[in-house]
Order: sequence, then C-alpha cells, then structure tokens
Amino acid sequence: MNSGYHRVLSASTLTGHRVRNRVGEDLGKIEEIMIDLPSGRVAYAVIAFGGVMGIGEKLFAIPWHALSLDEHQQIFLLDTDRRRMEESPGFDPNRWPDMADPAWEAEADEVFSRPR
Repeated sequence: MNSGYHRVLSASTLTGHRVRNRVGEDLGKIEEIMIDLPSGRVAYAVIAFGGVMGIGEKLFAIPWHALSLDEHQQIFLLDTDRRRMEESPGFDPNRWPDMADPAWEAEADEVFSRPR
C-alpha cells in the first residue's frame, strides 16, 4: 500500500474561499478555477477583488502556483499587498483576457507569482 496520499477536491469546494496575504489583508475571493486542458492541471484562480455586492469589482487571474492553501483557516494566501491589487488593472467580468496568450501569461506571472 502507498503510505502517501494525494488530496483531491472538486473545484466547486474551493470557489468562494477568501484570499488574504500573510499580514491578514483581505484580497478577495476565488470566483473561478481555470483548467489548462492540454495538461489537465489548474492554471489560474480568478479572484474577485473590491467592489460592493459585485458592483465595481475587478477580476484577477492569479497563477495557481502563486497561491497556497491554509487548510486550517480555509483561506488561500497570496504574497502581495492590497495596494498592488488596488493599483493593478485586473479585468472586467464581461471581457475576460485570452489566458492562452503567452504575453498575457508572462505578465500575470510577473505580477503575481511567488518563487517556485
């Protein structure tokens, strides 16, 4: 028998989880989880930030490897500050970027990636 195990969760159990940074600032919540179909792996988490009751909020596609899960608190951690989220353009909920575009992917990685 294999002594190790892998955790497998449905994406729907992760949507709605809050995202905070390491100093406790609220950075939003997970709206969607985007799958890279060729590899079958999670590519991005779409985070809704700001706004009131969905009005005025911005969306950010955060590279999956930039997030870590705090299972005890049931939140995701992202190594960035609230000000960076406020100053970054994000994207409109009605106009999603082409996440398959290598230029877009490089920019998202540069802005929000933590060291691998």
